[in-house]
Amino acid sequence: MRVYQGKVLLDDLHFERLMASLHLLHFEVPNNFTKTYFTRLITDLCARNNHDSLARVRLTFFRADGGLYEPANNHANFIIQSWDLSKQSLELNEKGLVLDIFPDARKVSDKFSSIKSNNCLPYIMAAMYARQHRINETILLNPSGRVADTTIANLFIVSKGKLFTPPLTEGCVCGVMRKHLLRLDLPFQASEKPITVNDLENADEIFLTNAITGIRWVGSFRESSYGNATAVILHEILHEGF
Repeated sequence: MRVYQGKVLLDDLHFERLMASLHLLHFEVPNNFTKTYFTRLITDLCARNNHDSLARVRLTFFRADGGLYEPANNHANFIIQSWDLSKQSLELNEKGLVLDIFPDARKVSDKFSSIKSNNCLPYIMAAMYARQHRINETILLNPSGRVADTTIANLFIVSKGKLFTPPLTEGCVCGVMRKHLLRLDLPFQASEKPITVNDLENADEIFLTNAITGIRWVGSFRESSYGNATAVILHEILHEGF
């Protein structure tokens, strides 16, 4: 999550996702686990680390000690970490990203696939593939060969003035920025639908979203190239809201 000028951005959506994930994973959630409690801990940590101007924060939950595959208990422990964040993360990328598909794994689509967890081996290998092939990001497909998400972001396409992103049933992570865009009153219609490789190749635009960098537009995917007119407008709308 991103902290800007001492405030956790999109804190309502972050807390909503956190509680949904903890319950889905059968953690015991104490009564003091409130949004106010966690935002105070996060902002206090950023202040102590001199990161309160602009920071990236990770909140990680894990079960208490005991047990191997079967946990001995479901008590929720957590760690909060913060890192200084470059102001460049507030800006829209000048050069379009180069995208391709990660060929070596499929992203499973089940009731747990939308959770952002440490079970991230496909993403790690996809990021390594991108670096080895000198591209910016790789797309992970689901078992049906359709788009799930990318190494660190959700994916949107723009087609005939409308925005589309894969539904959670396609295997994508329930990204906070993704949900924020779907809920905003935008000058474009935004909806969920399965996205094929052919849809990518024929899209007018492609852009990626996450809570740290906001929106990043894609310049090319394989032999297709794209503009960024919609991404520019959305970037301005998002930063007006912050």
